[in-house]
Order: sequence, then structure tokens, then C-alpha cells
Amino acid sequence: MTTRPLAVFDLDGTLADTTHRQHHLQRAPRDWKSFFAAAPEDPPLPEGVALALRSTEECEVVYLTGRPERCRRDTLAWLARHGLPEGRLWMRRDSDRRPARHTKLEILRRIARGREVRHVVDDDELVCDACEKAGYPVVRARWATPSDTLRDAQQRAGRT
Repeated sequence: MTTRPLAVFDLDGTLADTTHRQHHLQRAPRDWKSFFAAAPEDPPLPEGVALALRSTEECEVVYLTGRPERCRRDTLAWLARHGLPEGRLWMRRDSDRRPARHTKLEILRRIARGREVRHVVDDDELVCDACEKAGYPVVRARWATPSDTLRDAQQRAGRT
């Protein structure tokens, strides 16, 4: 068992640029299947990738995403293809539609049990606020273009 502190990274809007697939969420009804099917084509966000790579110097990197469990294979392949550090991938259950701030904080508490969390890196302001309120150090990923579409998906639709 490692005693290295944890560096916890979000994916969408933090490491992965979802801009090209957000149009699937702008129609009614939202096309979640197509939105997630396009995730393997996400370009990496250089600032997030660089921070993840730097974090490996002192931390064990893990990933905490609001993506559903059914996206695991594509997500692991994307992380490897873009040279991100190996690390455990924590995902939302396929049936979990709660807002990201609830889902992620619940999972984070399990991840962090008995471990130091050096930082949680996320683009979702409400997730960041919840993590800070719970006592976790946060890095707000503000390097991606803000998106009302993605924010709605994270907070109201409970899908990412």
C-alpha cells in the first residue's frame, strides 16, 4: 500500500476538451449516447495534462469522472493514448443521475479514506465548492472554454 498523497483529476473540461461533442446536448431530447460515443475523439487540454504529469512527482494520480461506468474502456484508452499517468479510474454508476457535486464528493470520500489528498482538480465550480467545504484542497481547472451546456449536464442532468 502506498503512502503517497493523492492527486485527483476530473476528465471532461479538465483533461479532455469536450467542445466538439457538446452539440449533442443542445437538442431536445439530449443525445447522451452520441455525446459519450464521441469522447474518444476529445483533444487533450495541455494545461490539465501538464499538471497531471507534474503531480506524479509527489503523488499517486487517480481519475474521478462523472462519466458513466459504461464508458470505462474508451476512457482508459483515451488516457493511455494521450500519455496521462496510469491511475485508478473512478466513474459514476450508469444509473446515477445525481448532480456531479454529490456523486463526486461521495466517491472522493471513499477514495480518500485514510489517505492525504494533495489536490482535487476539476472544472465544475459546484464540485470545487463542495470539495473545499469538505476540507479537500482544490485546483480549479479554468483553462477550458466555459460552457453552459456542459455545466447543465454536470449539475442538472447528472450525466457527466
